[in-house]
Amino acid sequence: MRYVAAERAAKRPAIVFVSPAEHRRVVFASSLGTVFEWYDFYLYATLAPFFASLFFPPGNDTAALLSALATYAAGFLIRPFGAIFFGRIGDQMGRKYAFLITIVLMGTSTFAVGLLPTYEHIGWLAPLMLVLLRLAQGFALGGEYGGAATYVAEHTPVSQRGLATSWIQTTATVGFLLSLMIIVLCRSFIPEDQFKSWGWRIPFLISIVLLVFSAYIRLKLNESPLYQHMKEAGEISRAPIWESFFRLPNGWYILLALLGATAGQGVVWYTGQFYALFFLQITLKIDYDAAYLIMMIALLISTPFFVIFGWLSDKIGRKPIILAGCLLAALTYLPIFTALTKAANPDLANFQRNVKVTLTTDASTCQFHLFVGPWSEFSDCDRAKDYLTKLGLSFETLDRPGAPGSIKIGNLTELPIDRWDARNRKDNVLMALTIQGYPLSADLAKMNMPVVVLLLVLMMIYVCMVYGPMAAFLVDLFPTRIRYTSLSFPYHIGNGWFGGLLPLVATAMVAASGNIYYGLWYPIGIALMTFVVGLIFLRERIGRPPR
Repeated sequence: MRYVAAERAAKRPAIVFVSPAEHRRVVFASSLGTVFEWYDFYLYATLAPFFASLFFPPGNDTAALLSALATYAAGFLIRPFGAIFFGRIGDQMGRKYAFLITIVLMGTSTFAVGLLPTYEHIGWLAPLMLVLLRLAQGFALGGEYGGAATYVAEHTPVSQRGLATSWIQTTATVGFLLSLMIIVLCRSFIPEDQFKSWGWRIPFLISIVLLVFSAYIRLKLNESPLYQHMKEAGEISRAPIWESFFRLPNGWYILLALLGATAGQGVVWYTGQFYALFFLQITLKIDYDAAYLIMMIALLISTPFFVIFGWLSDKIGRKPIILAGCLLAALTYLPIFTALTKAANPDLANFQRNVKVTLTTDASTCQFHLFVGPWSEFSDCDRAKDYLTKLGLSFETLDRPGAPGSIKIGNLTELPIDRWDARNRKDNVLMALTIQGYPLSADLAKMNMPVVVLLLVLMMIYVCMVYGPMAAFLVDLFPTRIRYTSLSFPYHIGNGWFGGLLPLVATAMVAASGNIYYGLWYPIGIALMTFVVGLIFLRERIGRPPR
């Protein structure tokens, strides 16, 4: 028995015969290589709280974290440019060739991160080098996803694309899970102080082994049969970038794919996995090991749903599943994160409910910090907000123009914030908070672990709904001759810009507003936009002839 992949490549149909054994090998090899690329890319995200102190100057913890997140975001910002660069190579020279280059670039960049000197040794040159390596990682990833998704889809019958490409969709989560597992293993065998000193390098250095293994597997693959047929027929696009962006209706489809699908999918993905992890660690004060373990459990439970929703999309369509995931996420994020606080750190939730924290200051001196660097200047208001945000506290800000600032905790006397770094302001604030019952860390004995895991799994089900059918949706939308370029660009804008910036933007919004849940309005707004645009303008491709 043979699989038959049939599609209109350009002017005439292509019918390609692929044996089941070869099809399984293609899916396995493509997925495994992509898992390793995501592992490389997300190591930094998982270790961002460590990088805040290693590669950026001390003195302002939230500013250092924002700097680390900005460096993290740099890898996402460049992904669309990698998509265009490697998409053109993939459409003109072949799928296999393009995504073989991407995995080599990704692996070597990740390995190099493990060799970097820190801020303590070379100053601002350390974060500069880190940013350059993150840019190289993001550039490589920009070409990886489109190549893998296209390659698998072009070996698969149209009626089974949702199921086949859903295995590619699991790779980001599996790569994230793999990074968590490696880090947990390292932390289990390396003492805390040594891990912070040098042990964090090991997960990055391991990537060289994964690189050699992945490159070997991909060298054994053949070119996509649909692409090969198109090449033999002389129908390769001479200008895939021009055809993708400046020839209708394809340019319109790229815009619709971005606003009506991938933007919402991106923010749902990063909220349910990375922002949830940061929230557990930074806001709810759960130690790293416990947070990693909780996230790993939730990932293991939810990952099979990528394949389930991919399979389901072959039956009922991609659009209703993706849009339903966006809508559910937008409607439930606020109650989910509120419930997460109560279940994970009930002492903090009780403190917030019973003790009012007020920051009185001249609001004109407070600034919104997003991209933080040597150019940034921080007022006493900024530093006070930084400190309260770092403690995971929501607080009210009262504007008192021209007057000295202060922090009031419950019914205690107001504590001044002027010359924040010159006096023991932090110690005084922390003492007042502990007197009122503030918990310095989450008490794991009081945590409702089943509820915490259930809430994380629920958010990840949303991730599976929007992401599981996405590759098949994008593949169906664009013609073979320009598919690599056309598919990759909206995917990496939606995920790299809308989604990848989420931890940075949400953290900055929380610090500026004084509300630990305020950052959720960013993914809620984007998910609602995608739902509306997709509902009105997107057409389901299931049952329609290929373009």
